[in-house]
Amino acid sequence: MNIQNQKSIVVSGTKFFWINKRLFDLTTSIFLLPILVIIYFIILCMNFFNNSKEIFFIQKRMGKDCKPFNAIKFRTMTPTNISTREYNDPIEHNRITPLGKFLRKFRIDELPQIINVIKGDMSLIGPRPDYHKHAEIFLTNIEGYRERHRIRPGISGLSQIRLGYAEGLEATAKKSHIDNYYIANMGYILEFKIVYHTIITIFKGLGS
Repeated sequence: MNIQNQKSIVVSGTKFFWINKRLFDLTTSIFLLPILVIIYFIILCMNFFNNSKEIFFIQKRMGKDCKPFNAIKFRTMTPTNISTREYNDPIEHNRITPLGKFLRKFRIDELPQIINVIKGDMSLIGPRPDYHKHAEIFLTNIEGYRERHRIRPGISGLSQIRLGYAEGLEATAKKSHIDNYYIANMGYILEFKIVYHTIITIFKGLGS
């Protein structure tokens, strides 16, 4: 599907589909909670021996209807008082810790976001939320970027499995195009495909 007019995008899916989507989010997230607790205590013990106190990384991100929320992740980088990375800068790989590399590889760092899912900030499947400071720039520079916020952001999504991590305006524009395709064509089959490819990515350790 080639989306020419991003503003004409209509959110697809019946009311029954959206009820089932939310039920899937809640039941899966609640099922994963004990795993989250176990991993938390493992990281807590490892951080104790590494003299590292901070386990979680909380960042302001842009959510549904462009409203901000605090996304929760396991910390994978050395802490810094001020984030200086601009929207078009590459990720600061030099700050990623050895444990962080492992957590990213298997997407374990994303697991705490099930708390955001339970709270209603996010869904398991949807457009990945961007850092709020960068998202504000994208809003004014990328056509269709605002439209990708018509639904809850997701831990994984169609653009995530197709493009991976997006850096800069051009990559984010491609991501927005795919996200808007997802929004206009949501359904059980597409949800299943995204879940399937996400599981494959996790088990193969293909995360960034």
